[in-house]
Amino acid sequence: MSASNPTTYASAGVDVEAGDRAVELMKDAVRATHGEQVVGGVGGFAGLFDVSRLLTYTRPLLATSTDGVGTKVAIAQAMDIHDTIGFDLVGMVVDDIVVVGAEPLFMTDYIACGKVVPERIADIVRGIAAGCSAAGTALVGGETAEHPGLLGEHEYDVAGAATGVVEADRVLGPERVREGDVVIGMASSGLHSNGYSLVRRVINQAGWALDRQVSELGRTLGEELLEPTRIYAADCLALTRNDAAQVHGFSHVTGGGLAANLARVLPRGLEASVDRSTWELPPIFTLVSQLGNVPLPDLERTLNLGVGMVAIVGASGADAALAQLNAAGLPSWVMGSVRAASGGSVDGPDYIQGAKGVDGGSVRLLGTYA
Repeated sequence: MSASNPTTYASAGVDVEAGDRAVELMKDAVRATHGEQVVGGVGGFAGLFDVSRLLTYTRPLLATSTDGVGTKVAIAQAMDIHDTIGFDLVGMVVDDIVVVGAEPLFMTDYIACGKVVPERIADIVRGIAAGCSAAGTALVGGETAEHPGLLGEHEYDVAGAATGVVEADRVLGPERVREGDVVIGMASSGLHSNGYSLVRRVINQAGWALDRQVSELGRTLGEELLEPTRIYAADCLALTRNDAAQVHGFSHVTGGGLAANLARVLPRGLEASVDRSTWELPPIFTLVSQLGNVPLPDLERTLNLGVGMVAIVGASGADAALAQLNAAGLPSWVMGSVRAASGGSVDGPDYIQGAKGVDGGSVRLLGTYA
């Protein structure tokens, strides 16, 4: 039995020509991230990256990370603004690599959508390219997949993966952290890309529209929620090159909040004491807390609360580290110190030991926010 009308890929909802147009719109932004190490152009089956300089390493270790931006894409789709979500994606990926002291070399992306709208896809990729430029990494390839029937016409999701390199004897991590080290907080730019399921639930239950002007924020709610994730890669790598800063470790504050992520980079037997009074909660976090009556423990294990990255440095290196970070325009401050595990009370939300499968050190949150 034959159908009265021919069935084509286009009639099934996939527009190959739209995909080609999207590539044309994005390729200049992608090329702008290419240095001399990128071999070939845009559109190949695989991206090629010349790693000849690794021959100068004694024992180069490759680092890799992959991530997405979670339900923050729902805000971008609701506002029909798509040129920042890619910047978020880069931050979520490359700053995990930087935690071990690795330099992110190149990145690839994957976009799944219900319908390829060339201008929208190009906006997303331009954001990814902008993030790669900020991180000093090359965008060497990607894929856009059209999934009609699985995703709505205006729905999409993004993911990415990056590869970096670090000399084996320069790897940062728990084995470098010592009693007496200083914990330095680096300010976030806002919510970054975690906890949006909680935030969206709060604003939806409150009946707040994204175009609502919020005096505490100085802009609309939607504009605040789309504030791009701060990318720390370049500043953190520069800090590792300053021997006076005595960098022993970093912690990227993403899902799970500050305490859980900091505990992952501490060795068992050591405890980081973090003083909440050393920083003031940015307005968006206070707003979410009050609007949704969200308990503080839930906020602290979901959102970054104003701290996007943490550096652990030797006590005598703290001044040099702070001077360099603040001079680079990255607000940073001493938020605590590392000591031998106290063995005191381990009950309650102010204490965490180990996290995300890592049987590491512990973190104790003290005081109240400024």
